[in-house]
Amino acid sequence: MSERVCAVIVTYNRKALLRECLKAVLSQTRPPDHVLVVDNASTDGTPEMLQEEFPQVEVLRLPENQGGAGGFHEGMKRAYEQGVDWLWLMDDDTIPKAKALEALLEAARLPLDPRPRVLASRQLLPNGLPHPTTAFVNPTDPRHPFLWLRLRPRYRPIRWALFTSVLLHRSLVEEHGLPHKAFFIWEDDLEYTARALRRGLGLQVRDSEVIHKSASKPYISATTGENRLFYGVRNRIWVLRSPAFGPLGKAFLALQLLFGLLTYLAFHPSQKSLQEIGRALRAGLTTSPC
Repeated sequence: MSERVCAVIVTYNRKALLRECLKAVLSQTRPPDHVLVVDNASTDGTPEMLQEEFPQVEVLRLPENQGGAGGFHEGMKRAYEQGVDWLWLMDDDTIPKAKALEALLEAARLPLDPRPRVLASRQLLPNGLPHPTTAFVNPTDPRHPFLWLRLRPRYRPIRWALFTSVLLHRSLVEEHGLPHKAFFIWEDDLEYTARALRRGLGLQVRDSEVIHKSASKPYISATTGENRLFYGVRNRIWVLRSPAFGPLGKAFLALQLLFGLLTYLAFHPSQKSLQEIGRALRAGLTTSPC
């Protein structure tokens, strides 16, 4: 008996993108056994569109917008309780190519020890170029010193992945719980998958490709133009305080945060920007996501 897969798609007021995403998910060469859409209280006609055009899809409508973190928390909880073996997670701006899921499941059956339980698709921009935010390739993992050579070029060991077409085994929920809702947007997927992969194995699957239609600038939503500086800084501090990374990983992420802030201030130099950064740093140091 083959293992059951539930696709969990989180959406908020992006009806057209969600329609495109669902058509691609339902047209897979190996379709998911179940599709769950988590609607963050959309007000753009998303519920009506889902009822009229995709009656075969389960919809979990949240009473208010809980962000991507809250949406994936609730969606993973529902899918896990339904007893599926694999959770295929993505945002509504992720358009998987026809063999995306088939390739992920093929990788899940590789005769490796430990078994890979985090499998990420290769993300592309609409023009076909690699997406700037994707799974972090880890070529020098001391736990698997020759794995890179054994698996290339089809598979690459990773240290973390984003919730834009990533396949997670249900055992991760048993061991690590659910993503922290308090992140609201950004970094919840990085923290969760990195925590799972600190002692586990994850792979980027090169034959599994998706088009990721939203490429964000530092702290600015490319889709809405919304300034998300507070969430970017506070949430990165939460990640740095998490057990997901050791000293080297935290040093890398801290430098990345510093570079991002300097880049932001170069384009948005103002007292207001500095105040917002200070507010985010205080929140990250004095509060916790769990």
